[in-house]
Amino acid sequence: MADPQERPADLPECPFAEGSGLLPAELRAWMLVLAATGAVEQRLRSVVKEKLDVSHDEFLILCLLAEQPEGGLRMTRVAELLGRPKTRLTYQIACLQHAGLVTRRSVCGDKRGVEVTLTDKARRLLTEAAGPLAGTVTRSLARFMGPDQREALRALVPDLTEESRTD
Repeated sequence: MADPQERPADLPECPFAEGSGLLPAELRAWMLVLAATGAVEQRLRSVVKEKLDVSHDEFLILCLLAEQPEGGLRMTRVAELLGRPKTRLTYQIACLQHAGLVTRRSVCGDKRGVEVTLTDKARRLLTEAAGPLAGTVTRSLARFMGPDQREALRALVPDLTEESRTD
């Protein structure tokens, strides 16, 4: 197995990788995860725009809805899960609805409840874009983490199985 610290030669040393500063190991690890996440998001933004023609925040909504086995989610739940204010989410959902990617409907028995669901168009676009998006994530993480670190990160998410890996 490759060295867990292996990284491309053109990548500057991550200041959180060495652990010679004042931060405890848990905080250094969290900062490394945040740095890697930032790198993934930065590269993913352009691929999301090219493949799906939506913003990164709208993409996160689509991904959340795509993971629902049946139906959709209440808008209040989407806001909770993404940590977004409901007013901002309302605008993003309106944009997605205008693009034909989601539908909104009232929740039976709740005057104020609104459920959001992916359309078939959104499911098709996400399926078509899945390979390039996953490849972007894999390449972005590889710039920050060695193979052992990426494997440890995958282990944190129980649903990532052998068949779903792209590297």
